[in-house]
Amino acid sequence: LKAAKRVVLVRHGQSTWNAEGRIQGSSDFSVLTDKGESQAETSRQMLLDDSFDVCFSSPLIRSKRTAEIIWGSRKGEIITDSNLREIDLYSFQGLLKNEGKAMYGAAYRQWQIDAPNFNIDGHYPVRELWTRARYCWSRILVHESRSVLVVAHNAANQALVATAIGLGTEYFRVLLQSNCGVSVLDFTPNPNGGSPEVFLNRLNQTPSSPLAGGGSGGRKTSSRIILASHGFSSEVKKKEKREWFCSSSSALNMLGVIQAQKISELLLDLKVRTVISSTTAASVETAKTISKVQEAADCLGADCVPRYVETKHVSDLDVVNILNLNETAWKRGSLKGVYLDETMINEFWDRSGAAWKCLLHELSSKELLLQKESGEGENVVVAVGHSYLHMALLGHCLNLGKERLGSFHLDAGSVSVVDFPDGPGRPGVVRCINYTAHLGRWSIPITR
Repeated sequence: LKAAKRVVLVRHGQSTWNAEGRIQGSSDFSVLTDKGESQAETSRQMLLDDSFDVCFSSPLIRSKRTAEIIWGSRKGEIITDSNLREIDLYSFQGLLKNEGKAMYGAAYRQWQIDAPNFNIDGHYPVRELWTRARYCWSRILVHESRSVLVVAHNAANQALVATAIGLGTEYFRVLLQSNCGVSVLDFTPNPNGGSPEVFLNRLNQTPSSPLAGGGSGGRKTSSRIILASHGFSSEVKKKEKREWFCSSSSALNMLGVIQAQKISELLLDLKVRTVISSTTAASVETAKTISKVQEAADCLGADCVPRYVETKHVSDLDVVNILNLNETAWKRGSLKGVYLDETMINEFWDRSGAAWKCLLHELSSKELLLQKESGEGENVVVAVGHSYLHMALLGHCLNLGKERLGSFHLDAGSVSVVDFPDGPGRPGVVRCINYTAHLGRWSIPITR
């Protein structure tokens, strides 16, 4: 790679076979529903101000139509690439999900619980898809363009995100892709030559709220951790270095207060049981706002008793001040290119690992309490902290190493969601990273 390149991935809108619950694979018999057309139009509006140089699209009707809607009146070309087609599922294609279960039994069960090793008609579909994704990157990255739109499919986009940041087939169904969800990857040339440096700017910015519905990749889930990055805080002068920087130890400024309120409004789609925050002023203030809005959510009458939301301030989440960062690094929402010495990295990584364990323990204890109470309901834990803390927590969630700290970008006021469809003791599914649509006019454009 000779110059920086941004790639925006979009999954096609809802198709007729999506609506029917039919297994599509790489078949080409379904078209966009009215809802799918509307979703594509919403994505077009999201990306209206972007001057893409080129669009790559799957040749399948549902994706190509989505690409045409989003591309609109742009003059550049739409290039179809068969390697961007959806995962090949061979004999499964065209079956309703219950038909697949009835006809294929053990094979269908393996597809559900061990997809990377799933074999059908002599093929390993997920492994083949990962190989195709790597071919796609070879073509996309050598194209002479700086800004690229790619419109494809659920599994195909999962494979593209995973292969870009170096994740294997075991991450299939871990990085969610909703209909018309937008994901953004940034590539920069490696100064030492070889493969470019890559980081995930955004995952699955959806046309509707990422909290709607209780499903995660087709599986019902009631347990989730929501990482809410506190908003902008007041500037504090660090006299010994004669620098100004934005510190989480200071209180929220006016924009930060608005961001906290907007996060709280987004979370009204859920009944939050616990809010955990770091002990810093900006986090505590954001957590308090979320709790107050949650407690008052169902209180419309004069005699109503507010619902109790447990709030905890935990020192394990106080990890950001370990990093000795300048003003630019504090404000830009990414550790990409920031020099950190080995001692600092180790301390930050170990402390953030303890924070992740703390969140999982809280989720597990609430899960047990929920089972004792009724066996039903939502088990939602919200963690409030600085975006740098949440980058590290996502790394721990995905079992990445400390060397991958620079793999993510998170904006102030953003929300990232991790679902646990198999319970808190099993790996999570990342529903979205760096979601900001809830901020409205104060949101940062998807592809800033």
